[in-house]
Amino acid sequence: MIDLDRAGVGAEIGAACRAHGFFYLANHGVDHALQQDLERHSREFFGQPLEAKMTVEMARGGQAWRGYFPPGGELTSGVPDLKEGYYFGAESAPGRPLHGPNLFPEHPAGLRETVLAYIEAMTRLGHRVLRGVAESLDLEPDYFERRYTADPLVLFRIFHYPAQPPGTPGWGVGEHTDYGLLTILKQDDHGGLEVRTPAGWIDAEPIPDTFVCNIGDMLDRLTGGRYRSTPHRVRPGGHNRLSWPFFLDPALDADVTPVADAVLATGPPRWDDADPGEFRGTYGEYLLAKVGRVFPDLRSNLTP
Repeated sequence: MIDLDRAGVGAEIGAACRAHGFFYLANHGVDHALQQDLERHSREFFGQPLEAKMTVEMARGGQAWRGYFPPGGELTSGVPDLKEGYYFGAESAPGRPLHGPNLFPEHPAGLRETVLAYIEAMTRLGHRVLRGVAESLDLEPDYFERRYTADPLVLFRIFHYPAQPPGTPGWGVGEHTDYGLLTILKQDDHGGLEVRTPAGWIDAEPIPDTFVCNIGDMLDRLTGGRYRSTPHRVRPGGHNRLSWPFFLDPALDADVTPVADAVLATGPPRWDDADPGEFRGTYGEYLLAKVGRVFPDLRSNLTP
């Protein structure tokens, strides 16, 4: 667990990124009351009938890639996940893929204000963590902000995993890695997140007053594979589960290149037999290719 108020955070982050690519964040500074409001509004939203939730379905968001999808509406490796979700991002003008206004329902009242306040708080936290990552790599504290995140792609999700009977086939989310720089996850107290390690799959159990942070493919690429974007998944369980992943990623037009002294590290084959270190192009090109596989029906909306 990394205490963001302690000295030497960079060294701790570096050790965690080399060992697992996952770590817990304590003393993160995100208001507890704001988190409680987010939990309450999320439960109210997903507790509504399907027709109420479909008033903000993702098809209405166009290329902004915002809104609600029903159970089975998102794929991992071509297989439907056992979850439903609600996609948000930083409020912005339309015109670019994955940018634009969010879709908010009439009910629950207060969801809009809570989500936007949470995105703002998590963006500040993400920049704070990236300064620690820069320190871990002996880079200037503002390295990421100057090169990649002055105008970051900020995305936020709320996922609901309905309770599943024992023996239900499939996964809440199948094995995958995240695409960008950082994911910062708030999870409820039911658990279910699993992380793949050299010794096998382990549970990332919820710890009160912490977030789970993991690195994505672009940080893997930037470090030449020294920091691995670790596969993870969510197992279905006997309880309704909520989670709130926040993503702080490079700008769409950013060409993420390895740091000057990065030496290509070797490791076990990835879950998808892909290597982010071999990719050539902008982050937008990398991300849009991935998004089109997750939501095939929306692929035509995600043109650069």
